[in-house]
Amino acid sequence: MANNKEMLQGFKQECASEVGVSLKQGYNGDLTAREAGSVGGQMVKKMIEAQEAMMRNQQQNNQ
Repeated sequence: MANNKEMLQGFKQECASEVGVSLKQGYNGDLTAREAGSVGGQMVKKMIEAQEAMMRNQQQNNQ
């Protein structure tokens, strides 16, 4: 089973590909601030969407 660090790296890779940013394994210090920000922004967006979905499901189960 993948550990948390590997799972986070996979999530980051997924988000980067969604916004068209190519990440290498390891150090990615050559990314522009815009590229890094778009990856981080996509990660936050997806985490918020997942949390909202979880909260909707909980609310529906409580009714």
